[in-house]
Amino acid sequence: MSFQPKPGDEFLIHGEKYVVGQHPAAPGIAYAQTGRQGTVYKLVPQNGQEYEAKALKVFFPKFRVPAMVYQSEQMEKYSEISGLQVCKRDVLTPERNGKLISEHGDLLYSVLMPWVDGISWFDIICDKKQLTTEESVILASSLASIGSAMEQRGIAHCDLSAPNVLVPFFSEVERPEGAAAVELVDVEQLYSPKMDRPDALLAGSAGYAAHRIVNSGLWSSYADRFAGAVILAEMLGFSDPEIVNRTYGESFFDQRELQTSSERYRKLQQSLESRFGSKIAELFGRAWHSQDLSSCPTFGEWLVAISTIDLNAVPVQNSSEEDYSAGVEDTRSVEASAATIIPEVKSSTVSSPVDEPALTNAAHSVTDKEQQDRLLQEASVKESKGELNAALDLYKSALLLEKSGTALHVEIAAAIRQIEDALPTETDEPKNSRFSKFRSRKAVIAGAAVLLIGIIAIPGMHTLAEQAETKQLEAQRLAELEKQEQAKKAEEAAKLAEENKKKQEAELALKQAEEEKARLAAEKERAAQQAKYDKQAKYEAYLAQVEAKQKAKEKAALQEKYDKQAKYEAYLAQLEQKKARQAEAETTAAKEAAAKAEAAKQAQAKAAAAAAAEQAAQKAAAEKAAKEKAALKQKRAQNVKQLIAYYNLAYNAQQGRKIEAAREHANNFMDLYNQDAEYFAGVGKVGQRKTHIYKFIRNRSYKLPDI
Repeated sequence: MSFQPKPGDEFLIHGEKYVVGQHPAAPGIAYAQTGRQGTVYKLVPQNGQEYEAKALKVFFPKFRVPAMVYQSEQMEKYSEISGLQVCKRDVLTPERNGKLISEHGDLLYSVLMPWVDGISWFDIICDKKQLTTEESVILASSLASIGSAMEQRGIAHCDLSAPNVLVPFFSEVERPEGAAAVELVDVEQLYSPKMDRPDALLAGSAGYAAHRIVNSGLWSSYADRFAGAVILAEMLGFSDPEIVNRTYGESFFDQRELQTSSERYRKLQQSLESRFGSKIAELFGRAWHSQDLSSCPTFGEWLVAISTIDLNAVPVQNSSEEDYSAGVEDTRSVEASAATIIPEVKSSTVSSPVDEPALTNAAHSVTDKEQQDRLLQEASVKESKGELNAALDLYKSALLLEKSGTALHVEIAAAIRQIEDALPTETDEPKNSRFSKFRSRKAVIAGAAVLLIGIIAIPGMHTLAEQAETKQLEAQRLAELEKQEQAKKAEEAAKLAEENKKKQEAELALKQAEEEKARLAAEKERAAQQAKYDKQAKYEAYLAQVEAKQKAKEKAALQEKYDKQAKYEAYLAQLEQKKARQAEAETTAAKEAAAKAEAAKQAQAKAAAAAAAEQAAQKAAAEKAAKEKAALKQKRAQNVKQLIAYYNLAYNAQQGRKIEAAREHANNFMDLYNQDAEYFAGVGKVGQRKTHIYKFIRNRSYKLPDI
């Protein structure tokens, strides 16, 4: 049996006893929210405070994987980022929670994390809640700050959308000092260089996924940039009543009009520029017209632009009576529905006696009543998310548990007919935004009926049954009128869809032509770049030839010097031999003269030997100096080529928008240049390149010239 806790159920998790919370708008029903990967339940510590509540996320089988343990361990360090407190997670594993998992198998690898109070940005959009200018700036600044902090750590949410952006700023629960005005949830798709790629990737949410990548999975450090830009624009735009009233449905934009020149885009762009300045509008325009996610503005750019907004300079927008009426239309419809039921319940309670059979039947139907309430709640959630087939099945199941002829039976049947009419056929176009809003009002009315059934199921229930026939006839009449109105709106929607289709085909043709033009321009640019590389290679080869000739010339000069030295040494040897022969030919006239001659001969020999030794030392020193000079010259020539290579690498990386790689090559250039700066400054254009590299290191936005 699937995990379906009731309010008040107790669970012991990691030594702490928790109680399942009750939904504030549906007494008797557990506080639960269902998303694309699972259902989140609110758990309140039995001996703790409301702000210490936890969220227990129970995953659907497809997303229930053991790797969740490692993933959560890696995420925990990101919980220190303001707005990412849900990254502090505990995973329920067989080793630590075996007893609990054996009782509730669906809890395997479920996650316990902090509960974030407050409505979501999705709720604000669906309710068309107009914000003040200050509130818009606070929310947008908080989201931009979170995104900037994440980008600085190389991580991304990868499923950034209105339902996953909570706004505790509007929560009635007291928040700790310094708490973020915005919190991100559903972080299971979080991208990090240190984490493994998920097996199942999401392709973004409707209304926030760039159409050029909507069919592929999102998992990169750039994944949040487009969706973040749309949500930031929505947050700022929702202080303008005209923008609020133009909302498509569950998001401001229809998915089909993303990155097209739609009316909503133009109105929002104009509103941002007139109210917050050209910088904000320019950032949104860059994201809207971007070719890929990496070319969208960073969250840091958004944060800088938002921080410069002067609230006193923003024009004041006054909501007209018509705008106000449109904004509260759904609330009035719910109040009207409740007003037609509550007086009847009150009168029946006072005037009708309580009989034993009625109480007995009510007692026997408690189980069906709880199951029916759960089915209606889930159906309402599915319908609000646009999952019409799932909602239809749930409504039909709930209808089987209700007696025919009751007011709730009529409401459920009307909701079923409404969804069946809204389901697209093979030839139907998607319904327009006005029809989606009508179905949302119907879902709200059905939700109100679910709440009121708790009041109806009290003594005096049979009075309401006596009036059922009249209400059923009235409901059938209203349903017929609604069906006629739906048929008319469907016809209008079909015409509008056909016009939009033609417009989109024209835009697609123009876009394809522009892309082909851009492709040809890119090919031409690549050819020019290749020619430039070839020219550079030829120049470097020429430099190598000149260097080789210079080395040969220097070698020849050194050899000539060695030859002269050898001839001089041979001359000295010949002179010594001549003197020896003359001494031998002379007769020793006297012993004194002979001794003097011998002494002179020995002195001369010592002098000659000393001279020869000195000459040999000079020769060795000269040879060593020549070798060192040649080695230094060769090293300098190699370093000049390396400096030119570093500059070209930095220039190419900057042209390819790889700024960090460009900065790394620039730093390598400066490190090598500073080793022999005096020499390099006078070689060719190396000094000129050094000047541009230095400017780029100081200012990453500086454009390196092509030298």
